[in-house]
Order: sequence, then structure tokens, then C-alpha cells
Amino acid sequence: MAPKRPRVSESQYYTDEEMLSSSSRWICETVKGCHEFKIEGYSQAKGIGVGNCMTSSKFNVGGHDWVIVFYPDGHTEATQDYIAVYLWLVSPGEVRATLECKLLDQTGKRKHGYYSITRSLRTFSTTEDAWGWPEYMKRWKLETSSYLRDDCLSIHFTVGVRETRVEDVEHYVIPVPPSDMSQKLKSLLEYEIGSDITIQVGNDLFKAHKSILAARSPVFRAMFFGLAGNPDMEIVAIEDVDPFVFKAMLLFLYSDEFPEARDVSDSDSVCTSTTITPYLLAAADRFDLSRLKLMCEARLCKEISKNNVATTLVLADQYQCLQLKTACLNFAAKPENAGDVMKSDGFADLAKSSSSLLIDLFKTSAAVHIAGVGDWVHFIAGSFSGLHAHNHPSLLTYKGNEIVKFVKFSVTITK
Repeated sequence: MAPKRPRVSESQYYTDEEMLSSSSRWICETVKGCHEFKIEGYSQAKGIGVGNCMTSSKFNVGGHDWVIVFYPDGHTEATQDYIAVYLWLVSPGEVRATLECKLLDQTGKRKHGYYSITRSLRTFSTTEDAWGWPEYMKRWKLETSSYLRDDCLSIHFTVGVRETRVEDVEHYVIPVPPSDMSQKLKSLLEYEIGSDITIQVGNDLFKAHKSILAARSPVFRAMFFGLAGNPDMEIVAIEDVDPFVFKAMLLFLYSDEFPEARDVSDSDSVCTSTTITPYLLAAADRFDLSRLKLMCEARLCKEISKNNVATTLVLADQYQCLQLKTACLNFAAKPENAGDVMKSDGFADLAKSSSSLLIDLFKTSAAVHIAGVGDWVHFIAGSFSGLHAHNHPSLLTYKGNEIVKFVKFSVTITK
């Protein structure tokens, strides 16, 4: 008896797709069977007349009954010089089958002779004529061959019945729990199990594992195992990184997940995803953590607002986050956002420190939102003392909503 599929509660680890899936398969196969029709006393059977036959007993192949029909004096007047051999379907219905007829050598070697003839796939029906060979062999040729010995003739038929069926496919699903590798690795960090390096960040000490850090960060790999590295070092100091940021980065290194604010902050500090992400972006860039960098970029992109877009734009430009930079430029360049963006504290700092980003803002507004470009033109041309425009390529001058001409425009900040 086939094993029964185990009953599994929904609380186990099946996905919706596994629980609801089903399948079936269409199968086409050929079932073969053989039958040997032996005629003893051939000379006495010969002469029964054209159109008269000798019939074998029924045999079953593929669940269907068949008989072999042999005409020693020919099937019709036109073929009376030949012996004829046919296969008849006895069972009711239609069957698709192939057939092969062989005369067996009677010398004792039991070899199939030259007259081994095959028919390709045919449809058999009890309401239609049989399939076979009305001119299988010249009678005189048979009577002078090794197929007829001691007045005995053996006709060997092989029938291949084509069958098709549809089967349901059973799915035996063994529930596999989700990976807990990140939790296991984080426990090594949390409980300092097997740690071999102490990292000092400010006044805080972090115990970690060189191999894990090296596997995750090219910077740590070079620090511990590079040409100038020291695999035997037991303590290393990391400067210019806040301890809570470094802790967040360590959690990512051990879990490959964006750190939760509650895992980083303590009772004396208030840390949120919004406050930590810019600092974590800087750390990801410094330690060459491309996945973490993209995670930070994606989070900052979701949090873009009129108040922080200028600050985020500077950050994106500083750490070469091109997708984030594009998102900031497109947001700030919208006519409905331009006025409020210019009033933000972050924008004042941007205007004083980065003339190139101002140019990028103007070009984005010019290329995407023609109607709002005037606000940026007036701002760049007159909002800051010492801002001069002359001969900088690729800016546009507009009259109404129509492009009049390309002009050259440059921006310099006079200190």
C-alpha cells in the first residue's frame, strides 16, 4: 500500500503555493505483446481456395483481443499467387497499434528471416477491415524457402498497442523551516562566543570574529588578512564612527538584515531608523558594504520630503548614490515643491557649499518641468550675492513654455 500523505497543520512551514498546488500528467506509451501462429500440415491446408482463411486463437495485448488471419491461397483473385497475412481486432472499439509480422526459420536456428515486415501506427476497429499484407510472399517462394520445413509454417506477430492516460501527481511535501542562520550568527555576536578580535569605537568595546568580518567586508579582509594586515591582532581601534552606528553595522554584518533601531539604541539614547540611516550610509561606504549601502539608499529615498530633500541630495552626491540623487533632483525640481525646498535650512547649506548641485537642480527642472524652471532661474540669478552667470554649458533660457535657445551659463561662488 502506498504511504499516506502526512497531515500537516497550517502553522507548519508550507507556503500558499505548496498548500494549494496540484498537477497531473498525460502519458502516452506502447504496450507490446507477441503471438506465434503455427500451421502444421501446410500441404493439406493448401487448396482451401481463394478468400478462405485459417485463424489463430485469440490473444490479448494491451487489454484487447486479437487474431491472426492467414490466407494460403490468396485473399482475392488478383492476389491468388501470394500468401496473405492479416491482424484482426476482436474486441469492440477502436485501438491504435503497430504490427510486425515475421516468418520463423524452420531449420532450428529460430532466426527471423528476410520476410519481417512492419506496419506503422494504424487505427484498428471491429467495424473495419483488418490491417496486413495481401501480397506478403509469393507462394512458390514460401514453399521453396527455409520458412517451410516438415510441412510446418510459423507466423510470428508483434503488436504494439498505443495507450494514453492522465494521472494525478501526488505531492509529498516535507516542511522545511526557514533559515535561522542569521539568528545563530547574531547570537555569536551578542554572547561573544568564540570572539577573537576586540574593536574599540570611542569608549565602547565590541567583540567580534575576524573571519566573519573579513568575509563580509573587503576593508576588514584587508585589515586582518591583507598584505599589510595582521591576522594575529587582538584589538583594533576604529575612529570617526559613532559607537551606535558601528553596532548597527555589526548587526548587519552578522545578519545581512537592516538593523532595527531597538537593537541599536540603549535607554539613554533615542535612535530611530530615520536618524541612523544617514550615518549608516557613511559607514557602509567606508567599509565597502554595497548591499547595506543600497538598503540605506532605498530607505532614504522613501523618506524624501520638502524639509530634508536638500540634505539628502548632498548626502547622495557625497557617497555617489546615483539613484537617490536622481530621486532628490526630480522631487525638488517639481514646481509645487521648489518654493518650500528653497526655504529649508538644508537648501541654504547646499547653496553655499555646492554650486554643482544647484546647476543639477536647474537642469533637472529644465528637462522635466518646464513650467517651474523660472523659480530656479530667479533663485540662481539673484537670491545670493556674489552669484554670477556667464558661459556655463547646457543650461536653457525659456520664454513662456517654449525653448528659445541654448545659452552658456556658469556659476561661481565668491568668497
